[in-house]
Amino acid sequence: MQAIILCGGKGERMNSLTTNCPKGMVRIEGKPILEYQVEWLKLHGIKRVIFACGYLHDQIQDHFGDGKRFSLDIDYSIEEQQLGRGGAIKKAWNKLKVNERVVVTNGDIYTEMDLNKALNEHIEKEKEDKVKATICLFPYKSSYGIVKIDKNGLIESFEEKPALPYWINGGIYIFEYDVKDFFPDNGDHETITFPEFVKRGLIYGYTSNEYWKSMETIKDVNESSRYIREKALAKR
Repeated sequence: MQAIILCGGKGERMNSLTTNCPKGMVRIEGKPILEYQVEWLKLHGIKRVIFACGYLHDQIQDHFGDGKRFSLDIDYSIEEQQLGRGGAIKKAWNKLKVNERVVVTNGDIYTEMDLNKALNEHIEKEKEDKVKATICLFPYKSSYGIVKIDKNGLIESFEEKPALPYWINGGIYIFEYDVKDFFPDNGDHETITFPEFVKRGLIYGYTSNEYWKSMETIKDVNESSRYIREKALAKR
């Protein structure tokens, strides 16, 4: 299988960490976020990876090269101007070599999800229901209450202990190869492509409770660093 990793953003919420460094190259316990992701993809049988790059892409290229060091085939799709995540996927699609399912991930994720389990469920849903895409969903847990408001901003109700978990989009997707034309040339797949999939009944949600973290802020990086460090200590 092959994968596209979306890593063209600037990571502005990372503050000083991304001033001179693309978000995916921010280090967790001495290793770039993207390297953890590449290793995770390789562990699940991915043979070819396309980095959809933009901001400071040369640092990603210098680190990963052609992929031989990682026993992978690595290539790059470079955005001269930002195309949005959907546009980035469509552009990177041209770098894919064979007609087979494609894994697409956001490049700021650390996860231990069993990708093969998600793939197997996707294959079954493709056979049974003709789905073309699977979104991997993870629980968002919060100890805070919820305030519901109407379209005018008026409070409708308070829910102190909402039913948990709420499933959120984890930024990991499995697509059939023939969906390229569903993606926009410029724009976001979540607001353009996915609603069309929903309308046609082509999209499935795979739920996972395995470890997942999106690196949105420095706090997220620190939390993942602590998790990886504690896990390594437990193995000793």
